[in-house]
Amino acid sequence: MIINTGMRTDIPAFYSKWLLNRIKDGFVCVRNPYYTQQVTKYILNPKVVDCLAFCTKNPHPMLPYLKELDKYKQFWFVTITPYGKDIEPNVPDKKQVINDFKILSKHLGKNSVALRYDPIFLNKEFDINKHIRCFEKLLKELNGYTLDCTISFLDMYEKVKRNAPDLRVPTLAEQIEIATVFAKIGKENNITIHACCENEVLKDYGLDITGCMSKEIVEKAIGTKLNTPKNNSKRKMCNCLMGNDIGAYNTCGHLCKYCYANASANLVKENMKKHNPSSPFLIGDYEKDDVITVAKQSSWKETTKQISLDL
Repeated sequence: MIINTGMRTDIPAFYSKWLLNRIKDGFVCVRNPYYTQQVTKYILNPKVVDCLAFCTKNPHPMLPYLKELDKYKQFWFVTITPYGKDIEPNVPDKKQVINDFKILSKHLGKNSVALRYDPIFLNKEFDINKHIRCFEKLLKELNGYTLDCTISFLDMYEKVKRNAPDLRVPTLAEQIEIATVFAKIGKENNITIHACCENEVLKDYGLDITGCMSKEIVEKAIGTKLNTPKNNSKRKMCNCLMGNDIGAYNTCGHLCKYCYANASANLVKENMKKHNPSSPFLIGDYEKDDVITVAKQSSWKETTKQISLDL
């Protein structure tokens, strides 16, 4: 199975010590974001966790602990965009993130670290030509350190409309123009460009739309064939092995204006005050009305005898 850390928050950037404590204790508790008294307990054991998946804008706080994570196979997305502090107020300097990307790649291998350049939006500062210039410079810098890059276009959720009314979703014609040039840049730098949950027509312009964290990509990252269950994806039109996420919404301190996972900066700040690095939960602790279910977990690896844990 896959344990995902990055669909709801950025654990490497803000909660690295907590994750290491969870690994040392061998389990983690996760609240259902919609029915908060429903809690799932996951065993963190490499016998059943085939891959730890990360998605981060700042891997730096996790770098000192890489050796402690080595008992797990891993797949990392590192998001690098050209946006400034007006859009991504708490994301560190992009030169540092690029350097940290290279450190991760050298430690894990270029199969296990992929780039995300998303979300792509247009505004007064960022037109198509600027995105092309920035993307080309970035891929030249990371040539040889990764084989995969995922792009996606801005989703205009209601919270995004409130927080960033000046951002615009590219039209389909503009998306095609971007896709065509990005695919060419990717080919020049030996990096496959994937489109995440976007219009299928983009495959006709050089993008791979089979999934940004597909079975094939995860297998390539961990060096093992997987016998995955059917319909594992959590999202419609998505072919990815998203796994079981151990994060929590409204906890990412980057406070990016386009974020889908944060409702407001104030809520994030209040939640972060409730974080205890020693708690089984990312935010808060056990509550008296919690209904705790221990997940049934099993390895998906084809090359070994299937192992299950139901503890």
